[in-house]
Amino acid sequence: MVTSHIFGAGKAKGVHFEDDGDGYEFTRGGYLLTTYVAELESSVVTVRISKTEGSLKRPKRRLHVQVLLGGFAMVDSWGTDGEILQVMMPSEDEVSSLVSESEKQYNIRMESAKRIPEVEKVSGHKGSELSRSPIELKSAVWALKVVPWIGGRIISMEHLPSGTQWLHSRVDVNGYEEFSGTEDRSAGCSEQYAVIERNLVQVGERESLMLEGDIGGGLFIERLISFPEDNSNIFRIDSSIVARKVGAGSGGFSRLVSLRVHPMFTLLHPAESYVLFTSVDGSKHEVRPESGEKVLEGDHRPNGEWMLVDRCLGLGLVNRFNLSEVYKCFIHWEHETLNLELWSENRPVSKQSPLRISHEYEVRRIA
Repeated sequence: MVTSHIFGAGKAKGVHFEDDGDGYEFTRGGYLLTTYVAELESSVVTVRISKTEGSLKRPKRRLHVQVLLGGFAMVDSWGTDGEILQVMMPSEDEVSSLVSESEKQYNIRMESAKRIPEVEKVSGHKGSELSRSPIELKSAVWALKVVPWIGGRIISMEHLPSGTQWLHSRVDVNGYEEFSGTEDRSAGCSEQYAVIERNLVQVGERESLMLEGDIGGGLFIERLISFPEDNSNIFRIDSSIVARKVGAGSGGFSRLVSLRVHPMFTLLHPAESYVLFTSVDGSKHEVRPESGEKVLEGDHRPNGEWMLVDRCLGLGLVNRFNLSEVYKCFIHWEHETLNLELWSENRPVSKQSPLRISHEYEVRRIA
């Protein structure tokens, strides 16, 4: 089954890549790349395939299309992948009613949801057994909470001097996540991660947390979260997709993967927030929510640094990264959230050629 999410605008386009999940056949055309388009006309959304690439045969499967109306409301329809599918759109009054009811139900669920448990105290020795509670990492400037058992995600990223919570998150979704493919929710975002090592503050050491998650096919995501000893204002994340064991006949290479850093930041003042950066080509940019999504590649990428600015708070969240490891950057605005994503190149990995992205966060005062 393929599920497509479409926002209720006039036209949308997206691509879906698939191969056999192992081996090197995709380099010889053994894949299927499908481009879907959706168009709204006379209260009907029509979804169809506009282009395909690759020699892999399309599986016989159902297609589930969900048109997102706003809030938490949607309308949907089922069909067969490869055939034209149409979704009837409700009237404006019906949309308003659906959105209102969905928000009401969401609030009811949130009120009854289980709260994030408090962090249990653990021993500071390496190799200690850690409980199934969020792990807290803390410096003089940052307080982070990490849940290893659901994607190793960071669910809290509080800047202590300003009292600002930068992440938009629940335990099971959003916050700081990492994917292993170009598709949303690809392997890596929900698997259970193992705590390989945790260092608390001791003489000659920095506080850090090392995690790894099995993403299938002999591949693992390794993630080190740490506070550099020489700069307490920063916290750093070093992530890799590594090949431990790949299938026979693959030439030592894995399936096609891409390390995708996917943090979701909360916008406390959306109208006063924007993204600021200087591109590789030297041009300066100020990207505001009304600009929508932006994909930045080549010389249009930020030159190793970009910043989420909240003018009302007088603060900027700076994200610095190794430009040689980042193939493209992606900006996605929602009503009260922002994704600032870093993507590696999309390629197979071997034991000798992992994919890596190293980056760090720091809060800066804005005059």
